[in-house]
Amino acid sequence: MRTPLNGMRTALQGIRTAADRMDEATPTQRDRAVDALRALAILGVVLGHWLVTALVADGGALHAASPLRHMPWLAPISWAFQTLAVFFLVGGHVATKSYASARARGTTYGQWLRIRLSRLFKPVAAVLTLWTVATACLLASGAEFATVHTLVKLALSPLWFLAVFAGLTAVTPLVTRINPLWPLAVVLHVDLIRFGLGGPSWLGWVNVAAGWLVPYTLGAAWTRGELERRRAGWVLFTGGAAVTAALVAWAGYPASMVGVPGAAVSNLNPPTLAAVAFGVAQCGLALLLREPLRRAMRRPVAWAGIAIANLSAMTIFLWHQTSMMAVTALGLLAGRLPGLHTTPDGLGWVAARLAWLPVFVVALVVCWCAFRAYEQGPRRSAGRPSRVVRVHRRPDAAGTKAVPRA
Repeated sequence: MRTPLNGMRTALQGIRTAADRMDEATPTQRDRAVDALRALAILGVVLGHWLVTALVADGGALHAASPLRHMPWLAPISWAFQTLAVFFLVGGHVATKSYASARARGTTYGQWLRIRLSRLFKPVAAVLTLWTVATACLLASGAEFATVHTLVKLALSPLWFLAVFAGLTAVTPLVTRINPLWPLAVVLHVDLIRFGLGGPSWLGWVNVAAGWLVPYTLGAAWTRGELERRRAGWVLFTGGAAVTAALVAWAGYPASMVGVPGAAVSNLNPPTLAAVAFGVAQCGLALLLREPLRRAMRRPVAWAGIAIANLSAMTIFLWHQTSMMAVTALGLLAGRLPGLHTTPDGLGWVAARLAWLPVFVVALVVCWCAFRAYEQGPRRSAGRPSRVVRVHRRPDAAGTKAVPRA
């Protein structure tokens, strides 16, 4: 007789079997720490947004708020989950390896760039289409323009990151040899002019390129073998952390590493010297974690989870805000719920928001099921290799066979 316990055992055995197959199909020369860092960076951003972004119901309208404005002592949350610098570090490392491999195979720059960018922007089409239709429907139904603006802004906010990342990818051949100190010097001088000499605020947008170029060029230095020694990781980590602490303590920079509604200065929009220094510290920590991650990824189940997260990285990133807003909108049918529609001004809100995280995950899984084909391609028919198995068998852009795409 089949019991629930037997069914659970069968399911767990199936998971282990699938994980073992993925582990065996992954070439031994693949650096699994790279994939682990990429996955952790994306998941950090997702959790960070879910924890520090609130949609407050005020009458018939929704407006954005942040617990960091009402409880600034929660700023360390932004230190743990603002992980974009790690993604740019890995992106620079993978792109420079990929371009070198493409040149060795005789692939032109245009062909290489088209492949790289298609992986980024194919999933974007689904997001833009859905939100174009949703915006039109909301406005036609009489929703307040301020509410619609808030929702669309949050839903499409991940796109700025993709635009910057695509731009840096396009100039990879030009920046492979740039010392990270050069873009860091640009950020320093821009902030000095803005904050020290009373220069125009628009000048800060230069740091959108220069600021994220710092971790990207650190990734290129990693590819060149200049950051292999643990000493390099410690120098970046301790130096970046010390500079960040000094800037926050004595130079008036905000402690939060994400934007806070209503704050006079945002460390992220555009990036400031404090945010870039903090990113350098994160990159140093990421380099120090490479060996522990390599050991952890020898476990088939852990590696399978990281591989699947990498295969769905853009889907997860692009739809996580929509998932949160879908739960928020549906929740309004039951009234004004704590942690979902209330002002984030106390520990009660924090506890309630933590309780909502599993619901956000379920909503994201629904979005993943609906839209992952835009990133991974359509599912194969029975008897043919699946997308995951096929990715095992073909070379990636860096010239090595891999589970997740770089």
